Amino acid sequence: GQDRLKAAGIDEVLVMCVNDAAVMGAWAKDQKIEGSNISFIADPNSTVTKALDVEMTHPGPCAKLGPKRCKRFAMYVEDGVIKVINVSEAPDDPAGDERPESSCIDNMLKDIAAL
Repeated sequence: GQDRLKAAGIDEVLVMCVNDAAVMGAWAKDQKIEGSNISFIADPNSTVTKALDVEMTHPGPCAKLGPKRCKRFAMYVEDGVIKVINVSEAPDDPAGDERPESSCIDNMLKDIAAL
């Protein structure tokens, strides 16, 4: 994936979750992202999640994960401007777990190339 992202001109990938910095740091260490163009960042109070309007509110996932969690999404930002945002959710898949494809690398690169 790294080579494909770099070839597409992607400078940095940020993985954001509603969690604290310690958990995100431990997850990043576990995933061995050091030295890559990937950074894991925390949104502990759902501030960014709410601002992007990607807060998960469906009772099914919220019952399992708790409130104020973030929907599965991918966003392409160029010079501070959101150019593409894809949220993986459907009426029968509110968490995007069954069909995450819209926010996965293949679809994002396709949408970025179409700009």
